[in-house]
Parts: sequence; C-alpha cells; structure tokens
Amino acid sequence: MTPRQRPPPRTPATLRQTPPAAAVVASFALLALLVLPVGVLLVRAFAPSALATLLQPAAAEALRLSLLTTGVSMALTVLFGTPVAYLLARYTFQGRRLLDTLVDLPLVLPPVVAGVGLLLVFGRRGIIGEPLSALGIDLAFTTTAVVLAQIFVASPFYIRALKVGFSAVPRDLEAAALIDGADRWAAFWRVTWPLALPAFGEGLVLAWARALGEFGATVVFAGSLQGRTRTLPLATYAALEGDLDAALALSGLLTVFALGLFVVLKLLIQRKDVQV
Repeated sequence: MTPRQRPPPRTPATLRQTPPAAAVVASFALLALLVLPVGVLLVRAFAPSALATLLQPAAAEALRLSLLTTGVSMALTVLFGTPVAYLLARYTFQGRRLLDTLVDLPLVLPPVVAGVGLLLVFGRRGIIGEPLSALGIDLAFTTTAVVLAQIFVASPFYIRALKVGFSAVPRDLEAAALIDGADRWAAFWRVTWPLALPAFGEGLVLAWARALGEFGATVVFAGSLQGRTRTLPLATYAALEGDLDAALALSGLLTVFALGLFVVLKLLIQRKDVQV
C-alpha cells in the first residue's frame, strides 16, 4: 500500500489567480455603488439640454466665484500651512501633539458644525466679528467668509501631506548644506523644499479638491447669495429646487473638475514613488 501523496503547496501566484468568491461579489457591489451614480450623472449632465444651462450668467458667476475663492484660499493655505507642516515635521516641542491634533480636527468635524463655529467667532456677534463689526468690517455672509470656510475644511489635507514630505527628507542633507555655509533659509529652499515638492503638489491638489466641493460650512457661515457667496456646490443645490437641467450641468462640471484633480494627484503620487 503506497502512502497517499500530498498535493503540492499553493504558491502566492496560485492564490492570486483564485480570489474568494465573496471578495469578488463584495468588490463588484461596492464598485457599482461608487461608479454607477457618477456614470449616470455624467451621461445626464452632458445632454444638450443640460449643457446649454452652463452658458447662463448664474452658472458662469458660480464658476468664477468658485475659482476665485479657491485660488485665494489655497494661496493662504500655502502661506500659513507650510510653516506649520515644517514645524510639526522637523521639531519636537511641548504641545506638539496637541497642535497636530488641532490641525487634524476639521477632518472629523461635520462641515455644518464648522460653519456654526466660524459664525460664533467671525459673525457680527462673534468674539472676533463683533469688534470688527464695530469698525465697519463684516465677515459673515461675504466672499471673505467663503474663503475662511474653505481654509478651515481644506488646510488639514495640505498640512498632513506636506508634513509627511518634510519628514521624508533626510536631515543629513540639510546638515550638509549648513556645513557648506548655507543658512537655514537657503538650506530649506535649495535642499528641503525641492525634495518635498511632490508632497506639496499632492497636498495642494487634495486641499483644492476639498475646497472646491465645500458646501456645509459655507452655507452656514457665508449663506448662498448669488454673485457673492454662491459657489458651484451651492448653485447646484439651489438649482435642484426648480431647474434639474442646470443642477445636472453644474454637477457634471464639478465631477469633471474632481476627476481632473484626481488624475493629477495620481500622477504626483507615481512621480513621488519613482523618486523614492
């Protein structure tokens, strides 16, 4: 009687060729949930009747306002967020964990709650808004309020990505630049910043995408005033009340912007992986 031979062991390649049926079904179900709404939206949005509404003044004004406010908010995010990211990545100090937590707080805070908080601080009766209002400076329900709301919800994405980029730069390279006679400012611009540039691009794209789609904090803190605070998301919501074609066209426009930003983000990540 010959002993029964054991089957050959299954290699990783064999395992990859036969995925579990449950995993396949779950993947297709989730894929349908994620892709089907976007696909149907794009098909309906690019119908001739819907596209014609993009030529209307209200749609053009919403697009202009979105591009203007997100451009300003991203410039301010880079200006103030870059030092914060560098500080968190390069230095250890008392209260560092608290600062890191506070920077990430808007990521988990509901946007509507963020809008209420901004209103309590910068509104006419807010702790900062009231003194400014006495000087004739009103922030709530203005274009400035849109910019502030976008910075609040989007800046953590930029800071988190750039912090990782700064942390990945070897300190030895900065030390070598300092030994060669460069000051800290020159070492930052000639060594640290070029190496962290892919992370900068990644963070900027993520933050811009978040600011472009911001709705909750904006509608609470800035309102939905045409020509002043009605950005593309708010214009889309307003159009749903009476003009479905306009809502579809604006939704399609936002989706195209988001897909474009996503492609740019993937290219930046691939470039960073190649450099590593």
